[in-house]
Amino acid sequence: MFAGISFLISVILVVLAVVVVFSFIPVGLWISALAAGVRVGIITLIGMRLRRVPPANIVNPLVKAYKAGLDISVDQLEAHYLAGGNVDRVVDALIASERANINLPFERAAAIDLAGRNVLEAVQMSVNPKVIQTPLVSAVAKDGIEVKVMARVTVRANIDRLVGGAGEETVLARVGEGVVSTVGSMDNHKEVLENPDSISRTVLEKGLDAGTAFEILSIDIADVDVGRNIGAKLQIDQAEADKNIAQAKAEERRAMAVAREQEMRAAVEEMRAKVVEAEAEVPRAMADALRQGNLGVMDYYNMQNVLADTGMRQNIAKMGDDKEDKGRNEHHTR
Repeated sequence: MFAGISFLISVILVVLAVVVVFSFIPVGLWISALAAGVRVGIITLIGMRLRRVPPANIVNPLVKAYKAGLDISVDQLEAHYLAGGNVDRVVDALIASERANINLPFERAAAIDLAGRNVLEAVQMSVNPKVIQTPLVSAVAKDGIEVKVMARVTVRANIDRLVGGAGEETVLARVGEGVVSTVGSMDNHKEVLENPDSISRTVLEKGLDAGTAFEILSIDIADVDVGRNIGAKLQIDQAEADKNIAQAKAEERRAMAVAREQEMRAAVEEMRAKVVEAEAEVPRAMADALRQGNLGVMDYYNMQNVLADTGMRQNIAKMGDDKEDKGRNEHHTR
């Protein structure tokens, strides 16, 4: 009885050991690779497990590359995976480039993938160029009329410049800048409407794809519309600004004139106050002169007569002035 129990325990232990070994060592994957003609050692697969590299992520792309006739080693794929790259996408890109007769070594494909670009999409774009559309670009011709242009840019990926090259946003920005400068150099907006292809030719000659990850094949004007009269609007705004400046200056002059008038009135009031003060001192001075004998009674009466005569003459002159003003007003009324 004890022998049977020991045998059963031994069987269970052997089964568990086999299960653990087969779960740690991908024997099925090794057999699949061997059947496909790819020689990958068991020790290599165990090393992948120890390095925390999923063997399937290396062996399956390796089988695919071998079937496509590519010469890629296990170490290259594993090193690219450990660097954070997408092994399967790199292999697919290499296969596509081999079929399209594009020179793309594994090192360059891995560098493009590690740079954050989709290397497979780049290869596909090299074979099948991509069309990107610019947003609506607003430009103004020399006659002041706004022209709204929308262009379609056909680009092809430049694999040699994918690492470090600018992206689609730079291409669109440069094309928009070229459209603005080209339209701005034209004397009349009608020239743009009559020959929209002149814009694409001029912009294409500027070499806008320099330093980018693309090669511009063509620039086609998709839509041209006439916008606002920017020149007239600017003139109106300038005239309004000039008017506001003139009004401000006139208001400043008026304020200064009012201030001067108030100063003059204050000066006149001050002078009147001094005159009144001086006139108040006259009787006192005359009284002192009479007491001291410096002024006789007859002299005082003579002075009063002179003052009375002067006042009468002033009243007569004032009445004459009033009559002249009345006659002048009647004449204007008639």
